[in-house]
Amino acid sequence: MEIQREINSELIKNLLKQAKRADGRGKLQYREINIDVGVIPNAEGSALCRIGNTQVLAAIKIGLATPFPDKPDEGILSTNAEFTPIGASHFEPGPPPVEAVELARVVDRGIRSSNIVDLKSLKIENSEFVKAIYVDLWIMDHDGNLFDASTLAAVAALKNTFLPKIEDNKVVYTSREEKLQTYATPISCTFGKIDEYIILDPTFGEEMAIEGMITITTSDQYVCAVQKSKGAGFSKKEILELVDISMQKAKELRQMLKI
Repeated sequence: MEIQREINSELIKNLLKQAKRADGRGKLQYREINIDVGVIPNAEGSALCRIGNTQVLAAIKIGLATPFPDKPDEGILSTNAEFTPIGASHFEPGPPPVEAVELARVVDRGIRSSNIVDLKSLKIENSEFVKAIYVDLWIMDHDGNLFDASTLAAVAALKNTFLPKIEDNKVVYTSREEKLQTYATPISCTFGKIDEYIILDPTFGEEMAIEGMITITTSDQYVCAVQKSKGAGFSKKEILELVDISMQKAKELRQMLKI
């Protein structure tokens, strides 16, 4: 496995020296992106995002929960990611791996920091409970850049969520009349660093060669969240440049995908 990784890494580096990538893209170019919404009828909201061969399914479920003691007037937004063998051969059944926990946290931080949902609007008058929004992410096919695919799927699903009625402190799932109000469209852009080269939207093969990775989530005119992973660092100049690129790419994606 290690020998294969080294061979793959050298191949990718040699291509980058020629300003090429294995799939023919430019260094700062996304693969083809498609999003389908409403793909799970019994969910309050759902979306399937495809970035190249990577596929992530997001499903929204609305429930009731006890508010956090320090935020009694706010509802709850929670994100969970599931890695199953259907997504990749190296995914195994059992407790969530570290990668799944990190993925859920990155997506959750990005959408939460953008204030896509007004959590105070989830308060239920004259009730000890609040509405809870559960975002479940299922990795259907892993060919790299799960961060961006998962964020797009989660945001598209939230923007197509209809709230069920609450009667007598119970959720009436058969009645979905009110659309969830959203106030932002956070988009994440993930970059990988290989030697002195920086690429956008790395494939799984490229991720095996990447020495440093950074995910920048933006909403409209500001940065919501930044996640750095892997060993190699990014200079201040590189980060500022990548923020500008992320803002532009996010604007293009919002217009193209209409989410």
